[in-house]
Amino acid sequence: MNFIDSILGIFSSDLAIDLGTANTLVYVKGKGIVLSEPSVVAVRTDNRTKNRVLAVGMEAKNMLGRTPGNIVAIFVRPRIIIAVPSGITQVEKRAVRESAESAGAREVFLIEEPMAAAIGAELPITEPTCNMVVDIGGGTTEVAVISLAGIVYSRSLRMAGDKMDEAIIQYVKRKYNLLIGERTAEIIKMTIGNAYPDPNKVETLEVKGRDLVSGIPKILAIDSEEIREAISEQVEAIVETVKIALEQTPPELAADIVDRGIVLTGGGALLKNLDKLLREESGLPITVTEDPLSTVALGSGKVLDSLEILKQVIIT
Repeated sequence: MNFIDSILGIFSSDLAIDLGTANTLVYVKGKGIVLSEPSVVAVRTDNRTKNRVLAVGMEAKNMLGRTPGNIVAIFVRPRIIIAVPSGITQVEKRAVRESAESAGAREVFLIEEPMAAAIGAELPITEPTCNMVVDIGGGTTEVAVISLAGIVYSRSLRMAGDKMDEAIIQYVKRKYNLLIGERTAEIIKMTIGNAYPDPNKVETLEVKGRDLVSGIPKILAIDSEEIREAISEQVEAIVETVKIALEQTPPELAADIVDRGIVLTGGGALLKNLDKLLREESGLPITVTEDPLSTVALGSGKVLDSLEILKQVIIT
């Protein structure tokens, strides 16, 4: 069974899909979120036969960095709503639509991720008030100002969780001559990563990798202050994008943001103290949604459940 079949083949109901760089979530009408898996497929490559899918989701993700040469771990008739980045091009939109249609979708609707996130966070998107959403995913950070069911301003930054993982790998390599994998870097980020200094709470973690000098596996202790330094460039880029969005928001709408603050969603919103840093830098209230990883999928699902909302927020 291939990756698309594993998602669509078992469903006859209408679906909403948050097709993220890092994770894919599927919402089924009437049931809620039924699938939440990493967007990874493990494929066995063979000269004699076509590529064969070995595993998808978490099972495939666990193969990252552990596969032999001929197994590659790659990122990858119902009505379907698919949440896409706000900066998506017409060519990319067409590619997403055609992929879903070829997999058997009856109808395909696209919704911008920040809009889906705002709906998932239960913000009053159809009212004449302004809401700012910052959706930090794996591949992109989406900042959007939403009013009257439309995106008044949006900015998409190709700097998010994956770039933080890369920065951690490079930091550990540069400082300790230790080579670690993507999965290890992500675990470090999620365990002791932070965006704002807290001298009273410095956490440490034992990291396993390969010594680049001796070539022998070794373990070393790394602390949260080091990881904050390692990902500082990526965090600063996100903060700067939020600041630019605030500067470019029309004055009447900016007044609403002062009252309502900024809503953080996406896996990146789980980075410790990121909300604290943004509060410090912007002077505005910052709210992290209850389940940041699922907010976009839940919002897409709510749109699926309400055709009235669907008409207002789908993109062409």
